[in-house]
Amino acid sequence: MKILITGTSQGIGRATALLFLERGHSVVGLDRQPSSIAHEGYTHHLCDIRNYEGLPAVDGVEVLINNAGTQNEGDIDTNLKALIRVTEKYGLREGIRSILNIGSASGHTGAEFGEYAASKGGVVAYTKHIAMAVAKYGATCNSLDPGGVITPLNECVMTDAELWAEIMAVTPLKRWATAEEIAEWAYFLTVTNGFCTGQSIVVDGGESTNFHFVWPK
Repeated sequence: MKILITGTSQGIGRATALLFLERGHSVVGLDRQPSSIAHEGYTHHLCDIRNYEGLPAVDGVEVLINNAGTQNEGDIDTNLKALIRVTEKYGLREGIRSILNIGSASGHTGAEFGEYAASKGGVVAYTKHIAMAVAKYGATCNSLDPGGVITPLNECVMTDAELWAEIMAVTPLKRWATAEEIAEWAYFLTVTNGFCTGQSIVVDGGESTNFHFVWPK
């Protein structure tokens, strides 16, 4: 299948792109950073998804994964508004099989920064809206809402022993997910799954049942 993923240069997006490539799919990546993937089945477009007029023409997208996101950098513009525009351009059409929005457990709990939590809460509502819109194509739309994930974005707390201990004290499974684990969930929800739709799947090691946001002061 032809997979389009936003934010593929690092973290969850890169891990997800690599997993789909490993399993024989072709992947198109959109990112404002240069490609970090060398594979014959991968095509990279250097662009900022907030620049709607600059989004490339990509035909035949069967799976759309809206992964690109930011924190404390115009969160609503990137995490919600741009996600909506990308979905409108590539996902609302015949031939689409699945749309997956990468949200956050914070969209359910309200933890983290206010604009970030609001942007991810918006993703939850928009996911339900799009699930209804693409049902006529026989397609699904869900959001995958992780808690803590081991990525470069989170290094500021992962490398601080005191903050990390505080985080683990309120994380029931006493660890964070790897990007590769989240990629497996993304694959399941878009390729294996064909009936679950309009849902927001929280994968957070129990964090949202006992949340206490920890970040450097």
